[in-house]
Amino acid sequence: MDNLKQKALFALEILRSLGADEAQVSTSDGMLEEFNMDAGKFTLIRSAYSQSIGMKVIKDRKKGTAAVNSLEEDDIRALAAECMAAAESGAPDDAFTVADKEENRDFVSGALKPQKEVFFDSLLRYAADIGREFPEIMLEQMSGAYSFGRHVVANTKGVLLSETDGEYGVNLTYSAQTEEKTASFNYFGFSTLDPAADLMELGMSRTMFSRAVAELDASPFEGKFTGTAVFAPGSIDEAVGVITGPFAGGIAVMEGTSPWKDSLGKQVASECFTLREIPYDDRIVNGERITGDGYCSANYDIIKNGVLEAFCMGDYTARKTGHKRAPAGGGNIEIVAGDKPLEQCLKNVKKGVLVCRFSGGSPAANGDFSGVAKNSFLIEDGRITRALSETMISGNFADMLRKVEWISAETLNDGSSILPYVAFGGVTVSGGNADAADE
Repeated sequence: MDNLKQKALFALEILRSLGADEAQVSTSDGMLEEFNMDAGKFTLIRSAYSQSIGMKVIKDRKKGTAAVNSLEEDDIRALAAECMAAAESGAPDDAFTVADKEENRDFVSGALKPQKEVFFDSLLRYAADIGREFPEIMLEQMSGAYSFGRHVVANTKGVLLSETDGEYGVNLTYSAQTEEKTASFNYFGFSTLDPAADLMELGMSRTMFSRAVAELDASPFEGKFTGTAVFAPGSIDEAVGVITGPFAGGIAVMEGTSPWKDSLGKQVASECFTLREIPYDDRIVNGERITGDGYCSANYDIIKNGVLEAFCMGDYTARKTGHKRAPAGGGNIEIVAGDKPLEQCLKNVKKGVLVCRFSGGSPAANGDFSGVAKNSFLIEDGRITRALSETMISGNFADMLRKVEWISAETLNDGSSILPYVAFGGVTVSGGNADAADE
């Protein structure tokens, strides 16, 4: 870590000597131990190492940025000159600056030494368990990796922060197959600090594989209705991205395109809906400790009991708009769970669809959206009845948030976020013969 700090301070001195008014530097290095499986067989074992430095400079109220994957001093000098040249050609803006100094800290967390053999054995057991319990599942790709990283942020205002962490992660792409049928592919991932963990118990693995097998009998939906869309934890992150981007994101608020630009402190969702960032929650694996702007991270509420408490803003957009800077960078999200299990909640759904994967673009400025519900299931009279082939869903996202009907007690903790099932009312579901009368 001392070397990373020295490199960052060396870069700051170079930038000062070149005439920077303000400067901020981040240095990083890391290691990745990776195991890859393709079509059910391990095909690659590799170790990878990385180093990088990024710079931001302010000169005459103009900003320049530059980065390179090297920490050699000659490369740092060349990068500093490039960064200064970028600032000279930029446009001035009084909101350009670097992070203010708070408390300088050194953060250390996670699994700091790799146990490759132990983790590889866990991956082998996981693959064997999948094959034994779910013989229809084809692991098209599976990767397991131990990642270790160190990161330093320093600037001309006296900021000097560092973080060191390590974790184990698994990512899968899979589908269910028989000799006669093939279901649509799906994917998920999760992380852990325990290389010997029973991986089948993580990431909702059994639920995901069970649903994939059921999708072998998927059939098209005919007709059209307006009802409830229950977004599973693996797909609700699409909705979270809308909230933290086009609705409450700093750029959208600054540019005036956000439908919530004047809604701070106002009700924007059902009272049962609370969305927050929790980098310091014990359930999160290696939560964010330093924001992209160079501040120490902290937990905060975005929406609390339906009320918009904060915009998701970085330092620049906060200065441009006069709002507060968000104290975390968006990586560790929680939607607070409800108090009833999914099975009980579903009893209140007369007609709807369980959305396990969603494919669609960003909503329009007013919140209108449409897209395809994939790996999904029909809900009728309080029960999940059958798997659906790709089915269209549409609605208005702002209205949907006000019509959250319930949130499940069950959650998915993938190591980065904690998300439940969320039921939105007023969603239109359509398939073949969609012009027919509503069913």
